[in-house]
Amino acid sequence: MVTPFAGTAIGVPLTSATTSWVRRFRPKPDAATRLVCFPHAGGSASYYLPVARGVPASVDVLAIQYPGRQDRRHEPGIDDIERLADLVTAELADWRDRPLALFGHSMGAMVGYEVARRLERDGTTPAALIASGRRAPSRHRETSVHRLDDHGLRAELARLSGTGSELLDDVDMLNMILPATRCDYRAVESYRHRPGPPLRSPVLALVGDQDTEVTVTEAEAWRDHTTGAFELRVFPGGHFYLNEHAATVLELITRRLT
Repeated sequence: MVTPFAGTAIGVPLTSATTSWVRRFRPKPDAATRLVCFPHAGGSASYYLPVARGVPASVDVLAIQYPGRQDRRHEPGIDDIERLADLVTAELADWRDRPLALFGHSMGAMVGYEVARRLERDGTTPAALIASGRRAPSRHRETSVHRLDDHGLRAELARLSGTGSELLDDVDMLNMILPATRCDYRAVESYRHRPGPPLRSPVLALVGDQDTEVTVTEAEAWRDHTTGAFELRVFPGGHFYLNEHAATVLELITRRLT
């Protein structure tokens, strides 16, 4: 039985750093495909440790570590999705010897999308973009979570259920989490989609049917951002539906990549 997506940093070894940006928890040098995973707002690379454990030997998982969290907590965060995408794309230059697939949840879906655009611009078409828990880039909503005080930001994290309650109740941990989370929300809320050619890579959109952050219709609109194959899968649950459906999500990813 696959364990749920982690969601926390407690007890996760960080000695797997390949660069400051890339975590490779279970290196699979003979894998046919590399799956690049992008965290949600306030999240970290360790959220994807269960993915590295759960996929077969044919898939090598690279989890992206944004600045401002865990072992990068002393670095300033980056509050611009496009700037993040530029930096991540540069970091992936040495990993393009195998097909790259991209998986991102929430904010991570947006970073993954912008990385896909840059890869295709440079001549590398991703094997797939898997966009979870995020409306299509062209479907904008005006929100201002990053302007909330610490109490309000904590309440938002609790509402979405993406951060363990043990962390939200720990003052020291909360003080470590909130700056990166606020920075990430500023990046998400200031993002505006730039018109341009649609992707050529296939897109798989995943969404929870009770997600307050994205409707099924907004997830369906990812179809407009690719000329490749498109599939939408709807799960029972809210914004972090994938914590309860980890086994099914990993099965979908594996089937798509193998």
